[in-house]
Amino acid sequence: MPTPTLRLASYNIQKCIGLDLRRQPRRILHVLDRIGAQIVLLQEADKRLPPRPAALPHFVLNEANWQVVDLGGAGSLGWHGNAILWKGESIQLQQQGHLTLPGLEPRGAVWAKFGTEIGSFRVVGAHLGLTGGARREQVQRLAEQTRKWTDVPTVWAGDFNDWARQPSFLSLAPEMQFLPAKPSFPALRPLASLDRIALSEGLQAAQAGVHSAQPAHIASDHLPVWADLYPS
Repeated sequence: MPTPTLRLASYNIQKCIGLDLRRQPRRILHVLDRIGAQIVLLQEADKRLPPRPAALPHFVLNEANWQVVDLGGAGSLGWHGNAILWKGESIQLQQQGHLTLPGLEPRGAVWAKFGTEIGSFRVVGAHLGLTGGARREQVQRLAEQTRKWTDVPTVWAGDFNDWARQPSFLSLAPEMQFLPAKPSFPALRPLASLDRIALSEGLQAAQAGVHSAQPAHIASDHLPVWADLYPS
């Protein structure tokens, strides 16, 4: 009997503005539907200026049966542009919160603990800074917090903003297994592996990839990445 898996995805949706310069939230949903993920971590999910309303409106998600983790932003989809969605009756949200990340830019991470068919685990979504020093400090902060979460395995996913094949921050989180990097940016001709997924002990990936099928090639400047998870 095959081992059950759960598909998780991460997607920088660039405020739903595609490479054709059109803001089309439902096009983003079309991409999510084609990925087939049950849990999705989004970056740049809110508009830039205060009060930072959701770029992907709540009612559009409701129409498509996506549920949104409430992270306390009035009118926003998430926090610091990071959001977490899930779909399916077999998934139960158990806890949620967010973390302030160090650096000159205002950055943060969001997290949620879910009960699922493959067991309970925690997801952390982040969009790291533009400088190497800031990214190292931010990964160190995420690693420190993750070490305190000993109840269930943890998944990191998001836009790590690093063009290097072997980013220097990898050594700061030896307990996290970063899945093999695959180019996801820019969407039309991917060169850089900016979008990454990492797993703590207790989880493995049966397979993982970058979703490039239409309309993902123009829906955002990033392509989404995904992984099929199972307990180890």
